[in-house]
Amino acid sequence: MKLKSFLALAAQVLRRLDAILPPELQEPDWSAIAFRWQKLGNKGTLESLPRPHTFALDRLAAVDEQQRQLVRNTEQFLAGRPANNVLMTGARGTGKSSLVKALLHHYAAAGLRLIEVDKSDLLTLPALLTVLKSRPEKFILFCDDLSFEAGEDSYKALKTTLDGGLSQRCDNVLVYATSNRRHLMPEYIAENLTNPNNGEIHPQEAVEEKVSLSDRFGLWLSFYPFDQDAYLKAVQNWLEDAGLELDETSRKAALNWSQIRGSRSGRVAWQFVCDWAGREPEQRIISN
Repeated sequence: MKLKSFLALAAQVLRRLDAILPPELQEPDWSAIAFRWQKLGNKGTLESLPRPHTFALDRLAAVDEQQRQLVRNTEQFLAGRPANNVLMTGARGTGKSSLVKALLHHYAAAGLRLIEVDKSDLLTLPALLTVLKSRPEKFILFCDDLSFEAGEDSYKALKTTLDGGLSQRCDNVLVYATSNRRHLMPEYIAENLTNPNNGEIHPQEAVEEKVSLSDRFGLWLSFYPFDQDAYLKAVQNWLEDAGLELDETSRKAALNWSQIRGSRSGRVAWQFVCDWAGREPEQRIISN
């Protein structure tokens, strides 16, 4: 009876451990074109994404110059020539993340692969680079909506990835990051004062530490708020993608939608088209 009780208790303990321990690391499906890296202990796991959200580059409006520079940098990377890590900053909803997703649609056949990395998983980036360095594909580590608050130190792992630290940077890995903050960290008025009240003896060194992260991105791309023409062009592109056209009725509805939202951007345009294309045809003749 004692042995039977012991075995039952051991099975109970194993079930509880199985529920909290990370799964055994397995080789990802390298035939996929998109992945997600997730921290597990001191390392991580690379999960393939069978149906990534991608679309054609020509669906994006009002970002022609940013697109031109990003495409040129990506083509250099794919051709094995020197290329830069990229930081895209500026107004929300203006196509920063969408540009990266569209690159995957356009260049997956040329060997480009996209790996989504959340800010909380940055500390394990060295383990990811160890997995990727021997692969023949070209990988973009995609850090979306990246920013850091005071006291966070995960940005230090990203700095090492961008510059390579003592070891050389991986030739088949670049980092493309998007953020609404140009320097990725909060900046305060007190930092510009001669004698700030926070007790910092050398305040300029604290400022330099913050700027040093964004400086490691060789290519900076800035995105700006949409005017009405740019917004309507974005609406037209997404309507065409849905098999519809921008006529007088949909134009008025799109403008009304942006007024209700209090914003004009590519994201607002896409959200309008989701609503408009999802309506029954007879509903589309009624202005919002």
